[in-house]
Amino acid sequence: MEDNEDISFLLYTVLKREGFDAVVTYTVGDALTLAGREEFDLYVLDVLFEKGGSGLDLCRTLREAHPNAPVVFYSAAAFDSDREAALRAGACAYVTKPGIEELVEAVRRALAAG
Repeated sequence: MEDNEDISFLLYTVLKREGFDAVVTYTVGDALTLAGREEFDLYVLDVLFEKGGSGLDLCRTLREAHPNAPVVFYSAAAFDSDREAALRAGACAYVTKPGIEELVEAVRRALAAG
């Protein structure tokens, strides 16, 4: 989930090119609705959202509802405290933007571990 449409399109395109199925949402509410309707193998989230909530809160909610689905953060929030907060919320990996190649590797590792 990424609220910036340009970055969402980039993530969607890169993940599809790498052979992953991808679905994009732009708000926490939309992500929760979609996650309530179907199971996903993995979630990619941002920490910061302009509309409707926190990626950390969304991560906690997703981990409760889908404890076996890994969560990978992809965020511009680059402080160690941001990474630590995401890991405490239940993420298995945290990649800072613009590390798109690192994100793809984190997704691969998370899916292989699950």
